[in-house]
Amino acid sequence: MQSISVREMINYSEGGIISKVVSKGVIEVTLFCMAAGTSIGEHTSTKKGCVYVIEGKGVFNLDGKDIVMEEGVIIEIARNAKHSLKAEKNTSFLLFLT
Repeated sequence: MQSISVREMINYSEGGIISKVVSKGVIEVTLFCMAAGTSIGEHTSTKKGCVYVIEGKGVFNLDGKDIVMEEGVIIEIARNAKHSLKAEKNTSFLLFLT
């Protein structure tokens, strides 16, 4: 089994968003690092997902409902659910897709 330090992988690009695939298999895991003030527009996914917020602060809009993104928050995302994100501070999270 491989061991990964996610905190060591966190890196912010001024005014940008960085995504890094951590694991690709039955469950796809991607680390997102969103610089303060960045956003990801509304979209959907054909896969079921879960977001785990590592650090930062932002807003995750899921089917029209705002959810505060802060350390330790877990957000479950159903298939084809409309969602968008906005980082108020530098924010990193893991996205798990099945």
